[in-house]
Amino acid sequence: MSDLTLRLTDLTKSYNAGKPNEVQVLQGASLDVAPGEVTALVAPSGAGKSTLLHIAGLLDMPGSGEVAINGTDMTTLSDRKRTAVRRASVGFIYQFHHLLPEFTALENIVLPQLANGVDDKAAKDRAMTLLDRVGVAERADHRPAALSGGEQQRVAFCRALANKPSLLLADEPTGNLDPETSDRVFDALMSLVRDTGMAALIATHNLDLAARMDRQVRLKGGVLVPV
Repeated sequence: MSDLTLRLTDLTKSYNAGKPNEVQVLQGASLDVAPGEVTALVAPSGAGKSTLLHIAGLLDMPGSGEVAINGTDMTTLSDRKRTAVRRASVGFIYQFHHLLPEFTALENIVLPQLANGVDDKAAKDRAMTLLDRVGVAERADHRPAALSGGEQQRVAFCRALANKPSLLLADEPTGNLDPETSDRVFDALMSLVRDTGMAALIATHNLDLAARMDRQVRLKGGVLVPV
């Protein structure tokens, strides 16, 4: 087994392939992310950050190239097996929390665990531990509408980590928060990531936050280059 959590090799991706308005988004992008490493992905809007994250997280297929998670080439697996790997090994955080509005903070973190076969008590214990770690345990019984933006995003972090993934992917996770809340939420995220030893790839426009990660890569012209 590879000692890399994520390996992206020569990824290509285009939209409207073969048509006059074809757009080449990725043109041979490659990246390795090791366990315990937090990598910042920086690029202007429209450069393909979200596309890259969706491919890395098995939500989309590349035109060509390889996506390996924990040493296994995901591009050779069936859709069913890819879904199983995504559920068990990959956590996602988006700019907008996407919490289920009819469920409490606790239930939003319990549900993905139940879907992964965890029993109810263990799932609730795990959820409460995570909520406590990010400082919102007292809000466990509140629905998203009753939470502040920063609280909602911290709950979203907990949901992403609920099934103890080996890979965390985040797309502008603090992008819609004010600077003070953004710093506080980012600190909570980094603390959780450091403690678990997972690999993390975090797309951000915030260069101050990017500078606090282990390294930075820039998506430029469809390829990844070190900053």
